[in-house]
Amino acid sequence: MLFLCFSQMLFRQCNSLVPQIQILGRYFSRHFLTQPIRFRSTQHVYACNVRIASLSRAGKVEAARQLFDTMPERDVVSWNAMVTGYWQNRDLKESKMLFDLMPARNVVSWNSMIAGCVENERVDEAFEYFCNMPGRNTASWNAMISGFVRYGRIEEAGSLFDKMPRRNVISYCAMIDGYARNGKIRQARALFDCMPSRNDVTWTVMISGYVMNGRFEEARELFDRMPDKDVNVIATTVMITGYCKERQIENARSLFEAIQLKDCAAFNVMITGYAQNGNGEEALKLYTQMLRRGMKPDHSTLVSVLTACSTLPSLKEGRRTHVIILKRGFDSHLSICNALITMYSKCGGILDSESAFSHLNNPDLVSWNTIIAAFAQHGLYEKAVSFFSKMRMSECEPDGVTFLGLFSACGHSGKVNESLHWFDSMVKNYKLIPRREHYSCLVDILGRAGQLEKAYDMIKEMPFEPDAGIWGALLSGCCAYSNAELGQLAAEKHFELDPQNSGAYIMLSNIYAAAGMWKEVKRVRGLMKEQGVKKKPAYSWTEIGDKVHFFVGGDVSHPNIEEIRSQLKKMGLQMTRMEDVEEICMAET
Repeated sequence: MLFLCFSQMLFRQCNSLVPQIQILGRYFSRHFLTQPIRFRSTQHVYACNVRIASLSRAGKVEAARQLFDTMPERDVVSWNAMVTGYWQNRDLKESKMLFDLMPARNVVSWNSMIAGCVENERVDEAFEYFCNMPGRNTASWNAMISGFVRYGRIEEAGSLFDKMPRRNVISYCAMIDGYARNGKIRQARALFDCMPSRNDVTWTVMISGYVMNGRFEEARELFDRMPDKDVNVIATTVMITGYCKERQIENARSLFEAIQLKDCAAFNVMITGYAQNGNGEEALKLYTQMLRRGMKPDHSTLVSVLTACSTLPSLKEGRRTHVIILKRGFDSHLSICNALITMYSKCGGILDSESAFSHLNNPDLVSWNTIIAAFAQHGLYEKAVSFFSKMRMSECEPDGVTFLGLFSACGHSGKVNESLHWFDSMVKNYKLIPRREHYSCLVDILGRAGQLEKAYDMIKEMPFEPDAGIWGALLSGCCAYSNAELGQLAAEKHFELDPQNSGAYIMLSNIYAAAGMWKEVKRVRGLMKEQGVKKKPAYSWTEIGDKVHFFVGGDVSHPNIEEIRSQLKKMGLQMTRMEDVEEICMAET
């Protein structure tokens, strides 16, 4: 009886706990079993997606694929990351195959394939994906428009732009940039003016378009109107580029100094401006200032610095820059290697030029042209021809610049017949149309060899009007061989095309002087005075330590001029004494 009562009481208590146990069980299942598993699964997929993208960007696409294949669960982001990873690593074929296997796609998947085709120069295939998309967003339209713009298909880009259901600032910027790059600056400005709203990027793109098309005054007018331009480093950098192109280097430097937070791009533009305007010393000073600020030079900086070293030329600074290139791992970078080849060649280190070329795994046309030009500059005709043969064996097709290098090699080596052979080969074998530069080079070679009539006949047979450079080449030959009649003709043609060039007047005057035609000499000098033409003074330079010193005839502005004069007097006295000793020795013998 007691047991029965106890059992009934226990049963009633257990029954009263059932709802509580059921609630507790559901809570436990929800918060301790189901939810943590789902959370861990989502976190795992997310982490894998991030890892796939990271490996792909690092070029480890096979490792990314292994991780992708081992994932127990994948979402559309996983597939998109892998599809993008393949085309980013130049494997568009695998990217397409994976895209076709996707169980589900979103708009990002389609946009990725459009971008991949554009990046791999398959614009028509990109357009096929664009047309087959089940749904497009603004990014889809922008990606396709940018693709057409990138490859110069501006009409197709414009057609898409007109059909866009919704446009944003990126759409307008892409079209403005496209019009500017294709020389259609009026269409670019019209689009800029009709924009519903503009941001800093829009203003910068339009200003850059003007600079790109050589319309600097319009760029400056727009820059002056730009809101908040004082804090826009990119737009200011574009204007610095414009000033440098206009050779207004002081204005460029003033604008550069006005930038409060100078970035690497601003330094690069200013250094390049100095280098391209023949002021290599200032370029190197600015480069030193950049390094002292703790900024790391990128490949653009290093190319500009090498260009500056070439203009000085400063082999010592060039070698220092080469050390930095090696430390930064840029020694196989195409544009840097090409700049190294040029720098070493202009500084007299042709063996170093050849060594720099050897570090290139896959030299492009510019690389081959640069090394051929380097050998030509040093008069190494056989080397230039040898590398031309290697270029052909690598299945790289020569262009007009290649043959200019070969002509230059012929000119420095006095090989007239060979130059005519290469000219015929260029036209007949490679179907290249000769430009003025090619004719100018040949006229110079013939003139140096004294074949002035043949050079003049070539000028008459040219398919276009000769420029001042061609007449100058003939005049130079006439000056070397004292041909007054042909020299006068060449000089008069040159005066018509470039009346302010003092070199032509000086050469004609020298021709008349050599022939004893003093009245004509007086007439030429009078003509120079009448035209306001002044002979540009030549200068010499020397590198001492880390500084390059320039000297112009009659200039006394050098801070150490007195010491220089003192040393020159001592050298003069020593040479005089040596001459006296030689005379005494000669008399005794």
